[in-house]
Amino acid sequence: MLKKLIKYTDYNGTERQENFYFNLNKAELMEMETEVTGGMRQLLGLIMEKQDVPKIMSAFKTIILKAYGEKSPDGRVFNKSEELSNAFAHTEAYSELYMELLSDAKKASQFITALMPEEMRGASEAEDVLTPVEKKDKNTKETEQNDGNVHLLNASK
Repeated sequence: MLKKLIKYTDYNGTERQENFYFNLNKAELMEMETEVTGGMRQLLGLIMEKQDVPKIMSAFKTIILKAYGEKSPDGRVFNKSEELSNAFAHTEAYSELYMELLSDAKKASQFITALMPEEMRGASEAEDVLTPVEKKDKNTKETEQNDGNVHLLNASK
C-alpha cells in the first residue's frame, strides 16, 4: 500500500496537502496481467521502449485509478469503487500526481513498484527501483512517498 502526500491547489484556490492511498492486491495484479496478451509488465515495457506517449498516458491513468481507494480506520478494508476513482480523477490532486508520473520516469517506476505487495516485488528490482528505501522492520506493509522519496512505514501507524 502506498500512502502518497500530494500538494495541490483546489478549485477554490486553497492550497492543500493531503495523503492519498493507492494499492493493488495480488488478485488485482493477476487480473491486470491476464487482461492483456503477454501480460501488463510486457505491455508497459513495450510502451516505454517505443515511447508511445498516448499509450503511456492511458496506462498511467488506468493504473492510478485502479489503485486509488480509501483505507478503513482499522486498516482491514481498502475501499475502491468507480465512484471513488471518478471523484479522485476530477481533483487537482489527481492532476498533480498524473503529471508528476508522466514527467519523471524514476518517480513513475517508484510509484508502480510501491503499489505491489512486497512479496510480489522482485528482490533485485525492488532494490533498484526503490532507492532511497529505509526498511524499518519485518511488519512493514505500507509505503509512503513524499517529494519522490519512498519510505516504508510500520503497519501499526
